[in-house]
Amino acid sequence: MSSHKPFDAIVVGARCAGSPAAMLLARRGHRVLLLDRASFPSDTVSTHLIHPPGVAALARWGLLDRLVATGCPPIRTYAFDVGPFTITGTPGPEGQDTAYAPRRTVLDKLLADAAVNAGAELREEFIVEDLVFDEGRVAGIRGHHRGGAPVVERARVVVGADGVHSMVARAVSAGQYHEKPVLQAGYYSYWSGLPMNGRFEGYDRHRRAFALWPTNDDLTLIVLSWPMEEFEVNRRDVERHFLSSLDLAPDVAERVRAGTREERFLGATVPNFFRKPYGPGWALVGDAGYNKDFITAQGISDAFFAAELCSEALHAWLSGAASFDEAMGAYQAARDAKALPIYGFTAQFASLTPPPPETQQLLAAVHGKPDAMNAFVRIFSGLVSPDEFFAPEHVARILGAAT
Repeated sequence: MSSHKPFDAIVVGARCAGSPAAMLLARRGHRVLLLDRASFPSDTVSTHLIHPPGVAALARWGLLDRLVATGCPPIRTYAFDVGPFTITGTPGPEGQDTAYAPRRTVLDKLLADAAVNAGAELREEFIVEDLVFDEGRVAGIRGHHRGGAPVVERARVVVGADGVHSMVARAVSAGQYHEKPVLQAGYYSYWSGLPMNGRFEGYDRHRRAFALWPTNDDLTLIVLSWPMEEFEVNRRDVERHFLSSLDLAPDVAERVRAGTREERFLGATVPNFFRKPYGPGWALVGDAGYNKDFITAQGISDAFFAAELCSEALHAWLSGAASFDEAMGAYQAARDAKALPIYGFTAQFASLTPPPPETQQLLAAVHGKPDAMNAFVRIFSGLVSPDEFFAPEHVARILGAAT
């Protein structure tokens, strides 16, 4: 059993949502315990991309220089090849025009170290078995170090940052809404000898989507998606189906075959949902509270955004500036307002079906016009809302300029 006095917050999960949330709470002077079943550095399935809003968060937190120092190359051009033409733009305006795609062995270690430097207590290789309840309110956790004796730790709030299959969400029966089924399956690996020169490249083809971008150690990540109805057949020979799919863009296939695959294929299918992110004594952040298909690669930036929102809300409550329900209700409302438009757009894209004729006409009008192309690619970078881009007046301006 623990001899510690209760913590202000226990954060379960120390990756892209948990470590920033713990760091920000600790920087506010709160006593924070951060737990993860992994040790760091360690890898996890990921799209890797940190779009400019996520990069801006790292800069606010004083961590961007540490990421840059790892040698992770900057990405300043997004190019989407839709078949007849390519829409190319910058992921943000000047001063906010850079993305990065670090290996998770690099990024997660950096974030966990930042939480510790802020004053959070990190326990690695710690397995949280269950939550502790007092009169219906979450009051702590029960778990153990790998191979160790059972431990109980108490806190004013337990934050679940433990991913899509969150134990915290399951233990509190967090309600789900806006649910969508698994839409597609994705596989990725890393190639050497495939220079990207600061570019993200995406390719949209019939029943296939794939993309390439640079990461640490002069490697290029390639991720490819196919419909769920092909999942069982294609997984029996991932490499063959993966490489043959790249033939839908012959120049890409040629470049990839001239390089060398350096690691095994990793794959994932993910559900799409929102969960109520708070209740008596508990909160959810990152993929534990909201998850969408990875095809727009916004998971890391989403996690950073939610970590800031959630930590601010918890600080308001812990400091007595607001009630728990007031602060956390505002957190949920702000999260959902930002997330819902891109959630629907992502689901449409992840269906891997051709866009309707009016969308094809719009994209043709966008092509070749720098402002319109920048606006389109910034949907994917998270700086332009799909609601804003596809608003009738904006569409009319683009089509009018084309004629």
